Amino acid sequence: MSSTEAPSVSKSALRAAALARRAALGSDQRAAAEQAIAVRARAVLSVLKPQVVAGYMPIRSECDPGAILERARASGMAIALPAVVDRERILFRIHEAGELLVPGGFGTLAPGPGAAIADPDLLLVPLVGFDRNGNRLGYGRGYYDRAIAAARAGGKRAPLVGLAFSVQEVEAIPAESHDIRLDWVVTEKETLEFRSKLA
Repeated sequence: MSSTEAPSVSKSALRAAALARRAALGSDQRAAAEQAIAVRARAVLSVLKPQVVAGYMPIRSECDPGAILERARASGMAIALPAVVDRERILFRIHEAGELLVPGGFGTLAPGPGAAIADPDLLLVPLVGFDRNGNRLGYGRGYYDRAIAAARAGGKRAPLVGLAFSVQEVEAIPAESHDIRLDWVVTEKETLEFRSKLA
C-alpha cells in the first residue's frame, strides 16, 4: 500500500495527496513505469479484443497511454479520444492516424468537431487515485462518470481500464452513488481486476 490515509479522509484530501505523489515521480521513474504499464495494458486488450478503444491525451502528470494506443491502432483497433462539449459532458471522437488535435477542454487535446463520434467498447481511463475495490478518484468534475452512465443507460457497458502509477493507490475512496467503479486498474507493478466485485 502506498498510502496510509484512513477511509474517513475526504476526497479532496485524498486527491491532493495522490496528485502530489504522482507529480513527484522523476522522469526516468515515470518513463520506466509507463513502459511497464503499456505492456500490462496491452495484455488486457489482447484478452478483451475491443474494436474501438477510447484513450486520452495526458494532462498534468497523468500516465501517458500513447504506446498502448499506438499498438492498438497497429492491431487494427480504432482509436477514440474524449472531447469536452460543455460544462457537463464529454463525448468520444475517432482519431485517425496523423490527424491534428485541437484544444478539447479542461486543458486537453481532442479530435476536431468534424471527427466521427465513437461508441467505444473499451475505455482507458485516467485517474488521480484508486483503491482495491475498483473505486476511482478523478479531478472531481464527473465527466467520465456521466459519460459512462449515459452509455450504460443506452445498453452499452464497455470495460473500464484505469491507468495509474502505483503511488496513486489510496487505502479507501469514499464512493458516492454516482461514482462508477473500474473493471481493471493497471499499474507498473500489477494488474488488478475487479469484474467479480462488480457483479
